[in-house]
Amino acid sequence: MWKAWVMQKWPGRPYPLGATFDGSGTNFAIFSSVSDKVELCLFDEDMTEERIALTEVDAHVWHAYLPGIQPRQRYGYRVHGPFEPHHGHRCDPSKLLLDPYAKAIEGQVVSDPSLYSYQFDNPAERNTSDNVDATMLSVVVNPYFDWGHDYPPQHEYHDSIIYETHVKGMSMLHPDVPEEARGTYAGMAHPAVIQHLTDLGITAVELMPVHQFVNDTHLQDKGLTNYWGYNTIGFFAPHNGYASTGQRGEQVQEFKAMVKAFHAANIEVILDVVYNHTAEGNHMGPTLSFRGIDNASYYRLVDEDRRHYFDTTGTGNSLLMRSPAVLQLIMDSLRYWVTEMHVDGFRFDLASTLARQFHEVDRLSAFFDIVHQDPVISQVKLIAEPWDLGDGGYQVGGFPPLWTEWNGKYRDTVRDFWRGEPGTLDQFASRFTGSSDLYEHSGRRPVASINFVTAHDGFTLRDLVSYNEKHNEANGENNQDGESHNRSWNCGVEGETKDKAVNALRARQQRNFLTTLVLSQGVPMISHGDEMGRTQGGNNNGYCQDNELTWIDWDLDPAEQSLLNFTQKLIELHHNHPIFHRRRFFAGAPEHGGESEIGEIEWFTPAGEHMAETDWNTWYARSVMIFLNGKAIPEPDERGREIIDDSMLMIFNGDANPIDFTLPDATHAEKWKTVLDTAVERLKSRTHLAGKDLTVEARSIVLLKAIEPEG
Repeated sequence: MWKAWVMQKWPGRPYPLGATFDGSGTNFAIFSSVSDKVELCLFDEDMTEERIALTEVDAHVWHAYLPGIQPRQRYGYRVHGPFEPHHGHRCDPSKLLLDPYAKAIEGQVVSDPSLYSYQFDNPAERNTSDNVDATMLSVVVNPYFDWGHDYPPQHEYHDSIIYETHVKGMSMLHPDVPEEARGTYAGMAHPAVIQHLTDLGITAVELMPVHQFVNDTHLQDKGLTNYWGYNTIGFFAPHNGYASTGQRGEQVQEFKAMVKAFHAANIEVILDVVYNHTAEGNHMGPTLSFRGIDNASYYRLVDEDRRHYFDTTGTGNSLLMRSPAVLQLIMDSLRYWVTEMHVDGFRFDLASTLARQFHEVDRLSAFFDIVHQDPVISQVKLIAEPWDLGDGGYQVGGFPPLWTEWNGKYRDTVRDFWRGEPGTLDQFASRFTGSSDLYEHSGRRPVASINFVTAHDGFTLRDLVSYNEKHNEANGENNQDGESHNRSWNCGVEGETKDKAVNALRARQQRNFLTTLVLSQGVPMISHGDEMGRTQGGNNNGYCQDNELTWIDWDLDPAEQSLLNFTQKLIELHHNHPIFHRRRFFAGAPEHGGESEIGEIEWFTPAGEHMAETDWNTWYARSVMIFLNGKAIPEPDERGREIIDDSMLMIFNGDANPIDFTLPDATHAEKWKTVLDTAVERLKSRTHLAGKDLTVEARSIVLLKAIEPEG
């Protein structure tokens, strides 16, 4: 039916970019500063292609309006222009190209030589084979959706518990999710999954990449899959592989319904976004979109040889962050996901690359400037992965105000402390109190630190305490992939074991890590399944494993159910006590754990004495008591009310042997009540008197609450 309409072509508008349906027809607009001809290609049900030349050009934007073109229409572009790799130009009209602004994408690339603009046996020779049967198609979408009374939860950072998860892996094995919905946006939004998260006390899900990504052809050739999705090709399109109902725009409606369901449960949705590179790889990669549209405007090229890409991501290319076209693409994408898809924030993968206007990492780069002044993006949660693979790329603590960061130093320090590394106590104190040494200098607060012990990249929590070495043989790279320095400890046996003592220690270590994480100052982030002992069999790089190895197993044994119950109570403790999630740093210096004359926090040796300089610097010290004064929180709540909380005493014994701790004198509290003990699965609450000894088991944490005098 649409063929009758293509004879009518109106000039249309250069903005917005992409395909925009207005209820009657569709406006098409695409940027290309290097092309001399652009063809819009429409496809009917039998894949018959109709090419329409775009003749209107404004400021390098080619555009037209086609009356009658409706949602579900598939399309692409063919861009004519110079193919001069030595000058950075790679236009190739034999390749059907995805619209960089496509709101939905159908299909997936298949391994085929036609995707490449050169011959495999002679790279200097052009390959002009048409790729239409091997690539993906852009789709016109219906932008209308009934949001009803949807309202974003807007949890303050200091009240947040973030749960990093994977749309497919979360529900693929869930017995209560219908089979047809498993592994999809609908499965993620199923009441059983949402109930698990609300029972756990989660305030935000951080979804691993849901932008349309490419399943790498080299993985397809090995029978593997790009499971994680850090290989984006469509920055506006929800990944079609996670849709249960179709790929002609249904994925957009299903994603919106998922967000609406999470908001109704008072849970925010944060997206893990990959704006640092695309799926087109290096100079030997396929031509799918940006490369064939305007290669030199979208990618960082090597100045000395513009055939090659300047890569700080390890993926073959990096987007050119000083290009107006790239900055507009990213900002338009971010605004779209907030305003049209109602998401609540973003975690930026390899964010240091976004700060590279030229070679160096610059915290004042154009990207951060435009984010800060944007009235939409500046108001949502912005989380940086503060490193990339380039020179000077490790930037933990180096991002500007408004930004929070994955605190890699927190992860490393906490892992070292609980595996018994010497000389970590002073660093542990800084990380536990919010890492003021990293964030206070820029005017930020403890919530700038997104604390985590595990994430998608690396061991799961259970594997962290079960393996000394990675076991990635299933990835087909001879165990050469993945991080080799994991700061893990297997508790005496490598891998799964029936040794009861080893398994008891591993269970205790998991409780230690979770307790440290949830009760530290800052924002805790839990990796999905860690709350119930998820394992990947020692594989610390499951990026290509789309199977039971990486999916969450919901069939819990007694030990896994016990860990889940413990984590639920732990997070409830966090929510109920503002002393564990303060909005401001402790007044004291970070090198002394924030201790000051105000008395907000005090640090004691096992003998009950205040920590001295020599105690902090003793290499073998692995045990400490921390007094948190609930009557000395010098900050009001959001409504200006004074915060009064219970005083707490946290006792950390990182030693391999039980230790007798002498409790502080009665000026802190006359009596204490046990509220948590990681050495036992079932807590027996006991009362302890000031100044008395308390035996704390090896490698465990005891949390005591001050008992207030009657009256």
